[in-house]
Amino acid sequence: MTLKDQLQVVPANAEAAFIPPPETTKAKAAETGPTLEEAIARNETLTEKIDALDAILAKPLSEILGDREKAEEAALAWDRFGAMWMLSQRAMRRVALDLAAQLGVSEEEVVARAMTNANAVLNGADEVDLGGTIAPAQLQHIARHRAFLRKQFRTG
Repeated sequence: MTLKDQLQVVPANAEAAFIPPPETTKAKAAETGPTLEEAIARNETLTEKIDALDAILAKPLSEILGDREKAEEAALAWDRFGAMWMLSQRAMRRVALDLAAQLGVSEEEVVARAMTNANAVLNGADEVDLGGTIAPAQLQHIARHRAFLRKQFRTG
C-alpha cells in the first residue's frame, strides 16, 4: 500500500465531510492468517499429536497388534456380558409378569413397581440396595453412571 492509497484528498468545495478510508486493513489481516499466538498454540497441539503417534509407532508391530487383540477380547467380553444380562433380565421379567398375573397384578403395575425400585436406588440414599439384592460393588458401579441411568429410568 502506497502513501497515496493511505491519504484521502478532499475537494475544496466539500462541506468538511469525513469519509473513512476503505477497510483494507481488516481484509489484509484476514489474508495474513493466524496470529503468532494462534500459530504457536496450533504447533504445540500438532507436536503433541505427532509425539503420541511416534510413541505408538516406536513399539514393535507384534506389541501394537497384541494391544489390539487385548482390546478386541475386552470388547467381546463386554458384548457377551451384555447378552447374558439382557437374557437374564428378559427371563426375570417373564417370571415377574407370570407371577403378577397369578396374583391379579397388571403388567403396568409390575413396570411401575420396577421403576419405583430403580428410582429408589438412583435417587435415594447410598444404602438403598433393594433388600440386599445389589452388592456394594454393584452400587458403586451404578453410582459412577448415575447421571446416565437417571435419564434412562425417568418416569412419566
